[in-house]
Amino acid sequence: MLVYRAEGAAVVHGEDLYAMREWDLPATYPPFAAMLFVSSTWFDVSTLRVLVVLLSLALLALAVYLSLRLIGWPRARHRAAVVLLATGLGVWLEPVYTTFQYGQVNLGILCLVLWDLNRPDRSRFKGVGIGLATAIKITPGLFAVYLLLTGRIRAALVSGGTFLAAGLIGWLVLPDASFGFWTRYLWDPSRVGVTVLMDNQSLRGAVCRLLDVNDPGLVGLAACAVVGSLGLTVAVLAGRSARLLRRADAWGAVCTAFTALLISPISWTHHWVWCIPLIALLAVEARTTARRVLLGITLAVFLCHAMWIAPHRWGRGVAWYWQLPGSIYPPLGIAVLVIVGLRLYRAWRPVGNGPAGGRGLPAARIDHDAALTHQL
Repeated sequence: MLVYRAEGAAVVHGEDLYAMREWDLPATYPPFAAMLFVSSTWFDVSTLRVLVVLLSLALLALAVYLSLRLIGWPRARHRAAVVLLATGLGVWLEPVYTTFQYGQVNLGILCLVLWDLNRPDRSRFKGVGIGLATAIKITPGLFAVYLLLTGRIRAALVSGGTFLAAGLIGWLVLPDASFGFWTRYLWDPSRVGVTVLMDNQSLRGAVCRLLDVNDPGLVGLAACAVVGSLGLTVAVLAGRSARLLRRADAWGAVCTAFTALLISPISWTHHWVWCIPLIALLAVEARTTARRVLLGITLAVFLCHAMWIAPHRWGRGVAWYWQLPGSIYPPLGIAVLVIVGLRLYRAWRPVGNGPAGGRGLPAARIDHDAALTHQL
């Protein structure tokens, strides 16, 4: 929160945005985001703390509501009660807790993307939220790729246009800062933080700790390439399988978010607030023992705060038995991608002898309603 406030103050006073330091932390967001942070300079720090906590609580409730709308559960007359209950419990999820603790913007980014995904595809404004989220924090840009590859071309173009418009505003107001950010600072991950830290729950960070190095080199690059390809493929296939997979767009969105979190050089623990729609999806689909177990494991992972009790918080010299607790989010993220991929395979697998060369038909198309009930 104090870094955001310092960025806003740098804009107000015409100072070098990317030379400023607050608690020895630099500005890492685009100039457009710094312009939005100007409003934080209107309050003293004590008042701002209270306002940020209240705003974060409201955004958490909104994120829960939008997640429930995206999955179509529960009925409208019960939704308010579920939102209140889930908001109270959601505070204790580690990514949400640390978002409150630091005064971070992740819940706002989550709400912008979920708001966009809840809009009908025919809406001319679909894509605006994702474009704004990307203009504030670059990683949500993967959702524009998701929209494009799932056939929502207009929404993808609106998203790209919104992003470019916000960037142009930043360039007009802060030309020097914009030139520095887009040509230099964006490409320097060391400005964001140290990759090997326990706080970093990206795949690259997990590989660094496993190999006990500060830079995983080709091993980390190869791991991210494989997981990124898998994740985007699964997300797009899910998003294009609305006739076969219940809540297909919600699963596609979660897989897109987890892919972005896994392949980003640095994904701090508070970036994983996408656990909110994931838990909502698992809760509504927990009709079998196996799925209830999966829901329980997911809740345990996001409630345990395991990386904060692991020794060697700076990430080097971590014993083998602390590797999983210290890097607990990447394995879960990969497991979600694999499980959704297997569900898609089961829905589409050929059965019997089909009329065209024995290839058969997708199992879910033989008896559409029965297959959805039984398989998905």
